Amino acid sequence: MTDLAAQRTDWGALWRSGDLARFCFISLGLIFHAGCENMITTIMPSMIREIGGVEYTGWSFAIYETGSIIAGAAAGRLSIYWTVRSNMIVAAIIFAIGCTITTLSPSMPVLLVGRVISGFGGGALISLSFVATQRYFPTRIWPQLMAILSVVWGISAFGGPLFGGLVDTLLTWRWAFGIFAAAALLFAAASRVVLHGEKPAAGSDAPGKFPWLALACLAAGVMAIAAAGIETRMPIAMALIAFGIAGVVLFFRLDARSTLSRLFPAATFNPRTTIGSGMIMVAALSVSTCSFGFYGPLLLAGLHDFTPLMTGLIIASESIAWSILSILVATASARFEPLIVTGGALMVTAGIAGFAITIPIGTIPGILFCALLQGGGFGILWPFASRRIIEAAADDERNLAASAFSTLQRMGYAIGAALTGIIANASGFSAGFTKEAAAGAAAMLFWPYLPLAIIGCVASFRLAAPRQPGIN
Repeated sequence: MTDLAAQRTDWGALWRSGDLARFCFISLGLIFHAGCENMITTIMPSMIREIGGVEYTGWSFAIYETGSIIAGAAAGRLSIYWTVRSNMIVAAIIFAIGCTITTLSPSMPVLLVGRVISGFGGGALISLSFVATQRYFPTRIWPQLMAILSVVWGISAFGGPLFGGLVDTLLTWRWAFGIFAAAALLFAAASRVVLHGEKPAAGSDAPGKFPWLALACLAAGVMAIAAAGIETRMPIAMALIAFGIAGVVLFFRLDARSTLSRLFPAATFNPRTTIGSGMIMVAALSVSTCSFGFYGPLLLAGLHDFTPLMTGLIIASESIAWSILSILVATASARFEPLIVTGGALMVTAGIAGFAITIPIGTIPGILFCALLQGGGFGILWPFASRRIIEAAADDERNLAASAFSTLQRMGYAIGAALTGIIANASGFSAGFTKEAAAGAAAMLFWPYLPLAIIGCVASFRLAAPRQPGIN
């Protein structure tokens, strides 16, 4: 195997050619999605005070994710029908329309309509960013470019709430969404100039019919799972989870049977293939790492009286570790690629086990170390795992593989968030946020996910194994 990753990348020449500037422009898709997704955490109190609807608070998060998952799954297929540029323009306009509706919303139900529309646009933009990376740039620099995308994602993930808080303080919460809407329209206009000369999509001569039925099953499944995460009545929550998983499974079955309109690569969950192993790894690790992000601040505040600033810094350290370690390993030699992928999965798993021990105790260095392990593990495996999956895909499925990688991650987060909510409610949070409830949930929110994380580790070893001829 040629040591492609070891070749020096001439970033200066790449910039002078305009390709690096184009990549920076493409990465704005992640900023729109991650920034709008996360900034609502800091402006939600102001929104509730003005338009009411506190009972819909959970839905403001869940419905955005629902739209982004569905659009993300469709984006790879749409990039076969149309060029990346056309898709980017349409996605940015949809995102701007959703943000505009949110800006002008007089009530929470109207705001939720805006959120789901902006979720469609944001989910498509992030998936198209990955498709554009493999469409515009050579394979040898994908890990470096994926590492940069990780940095952009990390900055947006913890910068979004800061942006929302600042705008809400200086102006109003409506301006935060209005600024995103205006920026998205500028992005759509600039796309006509910046995104040119892309390679044609393989297999575009016979793209097939658009898979409406499969997407409808996916939408119903994700909506049910999202609803389960905010349902306090355990029997109803479990029924919603069962219905949601059935909808997602049916989506993948319908998708696998389609030959001309597939949304995910063939053999998506076949553990004997590189693609299947990689997708299993992404799904398992994404589901198993939701507990800290969703309930870490509550547990630390309830059990140990951590200040919001302290918990915020610990949460942010996970994103920072993801970004920094992605950059540090991006230029590693290809012969170290298997070790990096498997090492990253083991780091994530160790972080989950560590949280189960350190959070009940409340040791700050231990909790911080586990956050660095979890974020850094994802950071080092992501660039190389994505490249191995995309390279293993058939030529006419590389667009699908590029978009499916990030879409499956968000699907894992949606399922993990719902399961975590059910565990938290069963552990005492359904009766209120008390120290006793936090103590009961502290370990139970982490240990049940350890077997799933181990499955992700096993899949990472299969992903890292040398491919046999004819085996994708």
